[in-house]
Amino acid sequence: MVATVAESRELLRGARRIAVLGIKPETRAARAAHYIPEYLASVGYEILPVPVYYPDVTAILGRPVVRRVVDVPGPIDILSVFRRPEDQAQHLDDILAARPGVVWFQSGFMDRATAAAIEAAGIPVVHACIGCRRAEIDPPLAPLEGQR
Repeated sequence: MVATVAESRELLRGARRIAVLGIKPETRAARAAHYIPEYLASVGYEILPVPVYYPDVTAILGRPVVRRVVDVPGPIDILSVFRRPEDQAQHLDDILAARPGVVWFQSGFMDRATAAAIEAAGIPVVHACIGCRRAEIDPPLAPLEGQR
């Protein structure tokens, strides 16, 4: 497990492409699973949306959606997971097949068995708020629309 704040910040500094499993569409802009990826996009990351629900949604944050992590075109620097711990194990095979550079679980939302299986496959795991860690790198930006 990536344990230090410095290590997680370095992962963010080196990343460009962040796939977001469980991202919410614009109709749910007040949810963390939307406004955190929106913030990350605003500071220069390419967000690759992988929603779990919302079958009629074809794009989020201006990017086409895919329904499985393994279907994200190209390499994934970080897979940010916005799923409840009890729902994470069902994505394990998909995550392992995609081989992201790191899997990032949000603070308080990590199934330990799923995280252990990911680490056993040689994929680093972070358990921290990705938006908070990114905001610590540079001065915080103004609040995004819908967060005021």
